[in-house]
Amino acid sequence: MVVITPSRQLNFGASEPVAEFLECRVQWVELLPERWLAGAPMFQRLLALLVRPEAEIPEAVRELRQQAPAATPPEASSELLTLIPTILLARFTDRPLKEICAMAGLTIEDFTQSVAYREIFGQGRQEGRHEGRQEGRRDEAAAVTLRLLNRRCGPLSEATTAQIQALPLEQLEALADALLDFQGPADLAAWLAANT
Repeated sequence: MVVITPSRQLNFGASEPVAEFLECRVQWVELLPERWLAGAPMFQRLLALLVRPEAEIPEAVRELRQQAPAATPPEASSELLTLIPTILLARFTDRPLKEICAMAGLTIEDFTQSVAYREIFGQGRQEGRHEGRQEGRRDEAAAVTLRLLNRRCGPLSEATTAQIQALPLEQLEALADALLDFQGPADLAAWLAANT
């Protein structure tokens, strides 16, 4: 079992079996720098950002950036360094991004390099494009339907036009199909009463 803790010296209970279990069957990862063994792994030093005093964050980030290339293969160190913004965002959830950048000596670009950032904003852009396409289809369907209704039923009132423009895409498509059988404005009024 691996226990990640600020320090092993925290009170984990007084019972003998628990103490024996914790001493013999646990791999300890202590996050407070004063508890590290010589040559603490890079990942342990990164996780320490979760518990280090805020005043020590700028120096800790600077040290991590300096030591990373020597500590691991270059591709692994760059991946580990992208965790710095993620860890700081997780710790300081109540702070604006600019304040976190200033505190840690980071730039907005440092945050945009993280995989999580790219996934979140990539997904958001993709969803936005999808919603934009859907909205564009709805607007086109409304325009075509209104044009056909004006020919079939005569000029429409502003209220009726607004009501039709507010319909969701599925209802606009159903109205476009139904209007082929309309004989006049009464059929449109009946359809709107039954379907909105």
